[in-house]
Amino acid sequence: MDYNVYLLATDPKNACRDIIHSRDTSLKIRVVCVDEDPFRANSNEIQLYGYANGKLYAFETINITPEDALDVVGAIQWYADYIEYPEMEILPDDPRPGQHIAI
Repeated sequence: MDYNVYLLATDPKNACRDIIHSRDTSLKIRVVCVDEDPFRANSNEIQLYGYANGKLYAFETINITPEDALDVVGAIQWYADYIEYPEMEILPDDPRPGQHIAI
């Protein structure tokens, strides 16, 4: 069974602004603690959300390609393990009031 390897770029000035990189693909995901930093979703990217350790995280792809779209959830699960919160539920919509607009 193949496993993806992920790397993490961290911002030394902000502990809640990371970028997940896939070692083997072009997948990159921006991590933002939306309770601490402003976050506006980019309509050209994939966004997923999750609560961990009392914080709401937004996960947004960076220049997503169709080949990498299937690996997004795996990368977020890896990050949840990394922050020692493997039970994090991955949410498809922004759970903050007024943030989800039905189409």
